[in-house]
Amino acid sequence: MHINPVTNGKTFRWLAIPLQLVTLCFQHRAFQSFNHIRLFIMPNTSILNEKSISFLEKYLNNAAPTGYEWEGQKIWMDYLKPYVDEFITDTYGSAVAVINPNAKYKVVIEGHADEISWYVNYISDKGMIYVVRNGGSDHQIAPSKIVNIHTKKGIVKGVFGWPAIHTRNKGKEEAPKPDNIFIDCGCQTKQEVEQLGVHVGCVITYPDEFHILNESNFVCRALDNRMGGFMIAEVARLLHENNKELPFGLYITNSVQEEVGLRGAEMIAQTIQPNVAIVTDVTHDTTTPMIDQKKEGAVKNGDGPVIAYAPAVQQKLRDLITDTAEQNGIPFQRAALSRATGTDTDAFAYSNGGVASALISLPLRYMHTTVEMVHRDDVENVIKLIYETLLKIEDGETFSYFD
Repeated sequence: MHINPVTNGKTFRWLAIPLQLVTLCFQHRAFQSFNHIRLFIMPNTSILNEKSISFLEKYLNNAAPTGYEWEGQKIWMDYLKPYVDEFITDTYGSAVAVINPNAKYKVVIEGHADEISWYVNYISDKGMIYVVRNGGSDHQIAPSKIVNIHTKKGIVKGVFGWPAIHTRNKGKEEAPKPDNIFIDCGCQTKQEVEQLGVHVGCVITYPDEFHILNESNFVCRALDNRMGGFMIAEVARLLHENNKELPFGLYITNSVQEEVGLRGAEMIAQTIQPNVAIVTDVTHDTTTPMIDQKKEGAVKNGDGPVIAYAPAVQQKLRDLITDTAEQNGIPFQRAALSRATGTDTDAFAYSNGGVASALISLPLRYMHTTVEMVHRDDVENVIKLIYETLLKIEDGETFSYFD
């Protein structure tokens, strides 16, 4: 028997014990008290199961650069299919899984599906490829990285080259910059490169895949914000498995093109026209070297979800979230964001005449690198917090400051 209730932010797994074994245990003096049965009933606080982790790995290992998210969306929708009533997709690739599609009151929980990447910008006569950003790709991490160049003929491998330490001007070291990094795919001429199927406009991604550090840290490229899509999918799974019926329509939304200006969220917000939006994205762990906490704030991996304070965040909705966390023993942190959140929260908040919106962020180390890192406890607590908050939202709630 395997029961997965979400109670006070904890999940319990129960080990089924053969009746004959229990009888034998009670016949032995060591087991003549019910208290000893707890040896066989083991609480496990993890809400993530083997299927969850398998989905996460498959979802992360698939490349989904901005503008090319659809294969990842197919993986995401396939996982969600047993837990929802229907799907909505739009022209640019945003995907929405819907529970209770006929309800008038609509609540969105959202993450974004795209990852940063590069475009082929110029091919030199000597066969070197120069690039331009697709999103906020970090030029300083590029040298010595293997890359995948996506062409109609398939993936073409290349490397970001860099002059050897022996050959550089030691008195005037030149740093990697967007206009001097280059990709070498083993060709001697521009024609050779083109024969591989590479041309200006081909998108370039890193092949780095999912792994776990020290049992509790998830590491990969594109955790920003593939983790968001994963976490909202897990909320849908838990609602289904725990037979929770919501009094409103739930729109589990995986938007595209966040990394180039929240464009996917802008479009899908007009399609859904929600009453409430709870957005999840990543934010910086500020405890690692060379980060000024006086400027960036104090946030730490493993200390819980981060609740945003910003003009775009509707205060009554945010208070509902923090109250829910406190009532359910879910640890959380706070962050103050000047002017804009820089996330899809802004797109939803300022759409359709104003939508009550809030941001729950996942602490993350090394953003926009190929070794982004999050703590498993934070992942689970974001899922729990969204889940428990949804159970508290009432049909027709306006979150008005004037009621």
